[in-house]
Amino acid sequence: MPRFEKIDRLPPYTLSVVNQLKMEARRKGEDVVDLGFGNPDLPTPPHIVDKLVESARDPRNHRYSASRGIPNLRRAMARWYRRRYDIELDPETEILSTIGCKEGLSHFVLAAVSHGDTVICPEPCFGIHSFSAVIAGGDLALVPIFPIEQLIDRLRETAEHTWPRPRLLIASFPHNPTTASVDLPFLTRLVEFCREQEVLLVHDFAYAEICYDGYTPPSVLQVPGAREVAIEFTSLSKSHSMAGWRVGFAAGNPDMIRALARVKSYVDYGTFQPIQIAAIVALDGPQDCVDETVRIYRERRDALIDGLAAPGPMWKIDKPLATMFVWAEIPEAFRDMGSFKFSELLLEEGKVAVSPGVGFGPSGEGYIRFALVENTLRIRQAVRGIRKVLRRG
Repeated sequence: MPRFEKIDRLPPYTLSVVNQLKMEARRKGEDVVDLGFGNPDLPTPPHIVDKLVESARDPRNHRYSASRGIPNLRRAMARWYRRRYDIELDPETEILSTIGCKEGLSHFVLAAVSHGDTVICPEPCFGIHSFSAVIAGGDLALVPIFPIEQLIDRLRETAEHTWPRPRLLIASFPHNPTTASVDLPFLTRLVEFCREQEVLLVHDFAYAEICYDGYTPPSVLQVPGAREVAIEFTSLSKSHSMAGWRVGFAAGNPDMIRALARVKSYVDYGTFQPIQIAAIVALDGPQDCVDETVRIYRERRDALIDGLAAPGPMWKIDKPLATMFVWAEIPEAFRDMGSFKFSELLLEEGKVAVSPGVGFGPSGEGYIRFALVENTLRIRQAVRGIRKVLRRG
């Protein structure tokens, strides 16, 4: 039998087990509210779709595109950084278009990590953050993300006790799955740590624009000196409801951008060019569609959390300041079950699919993640199903 050593190093994907149980329930005709997989359900705004259709009719756009992204798209991303963060980036050397955040991040890790290199990753974490290091042949050092106030101290302790010294740190704020949000002084300390330890910083900034209650997530590139050590990945998947379009960006250190561009030049020809042209319209066009997307996610967040906090079998959950997720500690009466069994219970008796926290790493045990990817009426239905389970417990 052929052996696949890198694949053998990957852990079982717990979240796929829950997804399989959900599909089995639906095949039996059960109405399951799916708050498990973080797959945005909102339609792409019409003006972006119209531009895609127009561009797709032009046969000149049917040929291979550029793996770095067409120049006008990179310039549009530079304008986005200037408008939102007052950051000046060179679209020729400091910005690259990617096929979504996952592709760009994983290919950068492949470029930067060699066999035996150590990658530090706060956990629980989004799967590709840890799995990319394993696929690249590196060693993984997982560091619990909470309490967030002491995270950098734990990172420093890990770095100082690792030999050879760590090559890379993969971070993400606002954070998936925990929704942890930080301010610019925190990112400043994170950059200082990476410069002090000579560690490259990879920052997944996929939820840059999905934020609430007056909070605006900072970009790591706002930190003075960040471009000496950092690359940041962003995406149109959530902000502009373009998940299936696969449009993302890398920005930051020119040498890190160059390394990613070199890998991509061998493995892909970039996103379909009409998609890139439509993405320019998304970035430069009216942004009220982003405001409306944020409003909808906030309404769903409030419907879920306020509904579960109502009198009766009460489940109190802190409201996240960002992302399209809710990270919730399992109620005390059910905590001994563990996150996987509790997720099964919610599916079987409450008809609600969620993600068990342990699927994101050891520190996720005792928690579950809700994805706000069903409409408000369906979320209220989910609340009723969950409260029925809580009453029985």
